[in-house]
Amino acid sequence: MIPIAKPIIEDEEINAVVNVLKSGMLAQGKEVEAFEKEFSEYLGVKHAIAVTNGTIALDVALKALKIGQGDEVITTPFTFIASANSILFQGAKPVFADIDPKTFNLDPNDVLEKITSKTKAILVVHLYGQPADMKAFREIAEDHNLYLIEDCAQAHGAEFEGKKVGTFGDIAAFSFYPTKNMTTGEGGMVVTDNDELAERARLIRDHGQAEKYLHVELGYNYRMTNIAAAIGRAQLKKLDKWNEIRIKNAEILSRGIERIKGLTPPFVDPRVKHVFHQYVIRVEDDYPLSRDELAKELRNRGIGTAVHYPVPVHHQPLYQKLGYPRDICPNAIEASRKVLSLPVHPAVSREDLDYIIRTLEELGGE
Repeated sequence: MIPIAKPIIEDEEINAVVNVLKSGMLAQGKEVEAFEKEFSEYLGVKHAIAVTNGTIALDVALKALKIGQGDEVITTPFTFIASANSILFQGAKPVFADIDPKTFNLDPNDVLEKITSKTKAILVVHLYGQPADMKAFREIAEDHNLYLIEDCAQAHGAEFEGKKVGTFGDIAAFSFYPTKNMTTGEGGMVVTDNDELAERARLIRDHGQAEKYLHVELGYNYRMTNIAAAIGRAQLKKLDKWNEIRIKNAEILSRGIERIKGLTPPFVDPRVKHVFHQYVIRVEDDYPLSRDELAKELRNRGIGTAVHYPVPVHHQPLYQKLGYPRDICPNAIEASRKVLSLPVHPAVSREDLDYIIRTLEELGGE
C-alpha cells in the first residue's frame, strides 16, 4: 500500500529524544526555548510560542486577541473543524464565507460581503499547503480595522510573493501533528511580531504566570514538552528539503493527471510557493467513476487516498444544531463532493507516482 501520509522519523529525531530522556528534563525547558528561537528565525518573526497542539495554538491566538462573546470571526467552511471550533471556544460566532473553487482557499470577495459591525477578525486557512491571497486579506483587514489570523497548520514553509505564511497576519498558528510537513508528534506554535500579543500568549500557555506562582490572569497548561521540541528541532532542519520533494512529486502527478479526462489536478497560484501538505484533485462528473468509487478502486489497487474534507463545517451536526443554514457557501459544498487526496509525501517514489498515474488512466478508460 502506498500510504496517503507517512511521518519520517530518522536517527536525528531518535537521538534527540534519547538525549532529552537521559537529561531528565522532560517538560518545557531549554529544548522548547531553542525550538521557538529556531522556528521564529526560520519564519522571520519576532516571537514563537510553543504549545500542545495546533488546535491549542488557534485557541491561544484568539484568546491573545481577546476575541469574545458577541464578536464575529469570518472564516472558511472548507477546512478541518478546529479552525471554526477555535472561534466557538471564545464564545464568539464563526461566520462562513465561501471558497475560491480553484484554490479551495477563502474567497476575499465573499469575505467582504460578510463583514458586519460585529466582525472582529478574519481567520484565513492556507489549505493543503497553498497560501491564501494574503495581499487581498491584508488590505481588507486594514480597511475595516480587523484582526488577521493565519491558520498555517498545513503550510509550513509555504510562501506568498516570496514571504513565508505566518508573517502576514497579526498572529498565526501552526500544527505539528504527525502527518504535517514537519512534526513534533503532537504540538503547535503561535507566532507574531506583536510584543503584547506574544506576552499574552505566553501567559495563557502557562497558567497565567508572570513569574513562578504569581498568576496574573486565567491561564491553562498548554505547554510543549522538551521531548516534542527535540523532534521538532530535528524536523525543522529537513523541512525545506522535504517540501521540495513534495513540490517535485506534485509536478509529476499533475503532468500525468492533466492528460486524463474527468480529473482536474491542483491549481497553483503563480504568486505562491505551494508546499503540498495534500495533493488534491477534483473528480469531475465526466470521469467514469464517482469520487468515492475511485477512492475505493485505488485502495483496492494499493493506493491510499483520503477526502479533505467530505463534510463542510457548516453541514457538521454541531453547526446544524447551532442553526447554520445548509445552502450557504455553494463552492465549498461542491468541493466536498469532488475532492480526493493522493499520496505526495517525501516517501513516495517515482515508481509509486508512475503507478498512481497509470492506475488513474486505466480506471478512466484511457
